Amino acid sequence: GSTYSSKVFRVTFLTLAVSVAVPLLGVTVLLDCPIDPQPISLKEPPVLTGVLEPNTKLRKAERLWENQLVGPESIVNIGDVLFTGTADGKIIKIEDGEIQTIARIGHGPCGGREDEPRCGRPLGMRVGPNNTLFVADAYYGLYEVDPDTGETKTLVSTKTLIEGQKMSFVNDLTVTQDGRKIYFTDSSSKWQRQDYLFLIMEGTDDGLLEYDTVTKEVKVLMVGLKFPNGVQLSPAEDFVLVLETTMARIRRRLRCSNILSITFRYYVSGLMKGGADIFVENMPGLPDNIRLSSSGGYWVAMAAVRPNPGFSLLDFLSEKPWIKRMIFKLLSQETVMKFVPKYSLVVELSERGSYKRSFHDPNGVTVAYVSEAHEHNGHLYLGSFRSPYIGRLDLQHV
Repeated sequence: GSTYSSKVFRVTFLTLAVSVAVPLLGVTVLLDCPIDPQPISLKEPPVLTGVLEPNTKLRKAERLWENQLVGPESIVNIGDVLFTGTADGKIIKIEDGEIQTIARIGHGPCGGREDEPRCGRPLGMRVGPNNTLFVADAYYGLYEVDPDTGETKTLVSTKTLIEGQKMSFVNDLTVTQDGRKIYFTDSSSKWQRQDYLFLIMEGTDDGLLEYDTVTKEVKVLMVGLKFPNGVQLSPAEDFVLVLETTMARIRRRLRCSNILSITFRYYVSGLMKGGADIFVENMPGLPDNIRLSSSGGYWVAMAAVRPNPGFSLLDFLSEKPWIKRMIFKLLSQETVMKFVPKYSLVVELSERGSYKRSFHDPNGVTVAYVSEAHEHNGHLYLGSFRSPYIGRLDLQHV
């Protein structure tokens, strides 16, 4: 009797499996996929040993102004006054612990993801000469903001085509000390910030741009970058670093006004043609923003890691576009985000791009979704693209 019942069970199970699988397969084939992913070739992630050894140093950070602001992506300071841009489209000033909204580039109401294009989303922020604020708004473009009056001035609008391309996702910027040149990234000419997961998974190319505040001209400096994100001028301003999030690396572009780069360009070819090369390759996570460190190096914040040893979803999917198609036919971006482990990582690089130290918060217990590490007065201020606070880490005690 038992062989008969196990046979019945097997037949029933198979019938059930087929009856579920066939319609599901049919639905999957018929459903539209919002992305057209290309295979991406990543090297095996670096092993987390030595200075990259996992630790809990980021858990020593304190949370400031918790639940009083949401998604403070980028942080700058003028003296001891902090400025940041939040997920509800505001440009905020924090003085003596008091939070004040000084400007808004878009207009409300602001709430969910679908309101972002109208509401605006201030991302990268910098202080220029004369203490003016420069802000990259993902949806509206490049702006100058008066930190006292909150008056805003459009420098480059996303409505303007740049060399025939539209800008859909203006992300970060870096400004020369004389305020003449602003280097900024447009992460995508196709996807907006609200669809950043599509951008990571699709692996489309975009670039690094230069805005001249005197001639008002915009030039495209680099193309073919997969999710160009944070940007930072070197302390000597002889090159610009740009983070390529999807490729987990940092590219370097020499500034053409510099004699060095002109001689440099004589003998380089291939990848480095036009004075561009790789500064750091195969990083242990997906880099977001990059800022100067007081040691002459750079702080790089990563909102997601590529664990090794361990399983990296991004690496697993990178060369399997068909699986990505299946996933995004069936699941929303918010649902997919739930499968990305929360893990915060900040690394300090030397001026030559080697790792000096790393601060981790496995599972993002104290600080989650770190987008930027901004050093000021012996502290590291930690921005986040979705958490309701700014983290602050005392560098003397880590």
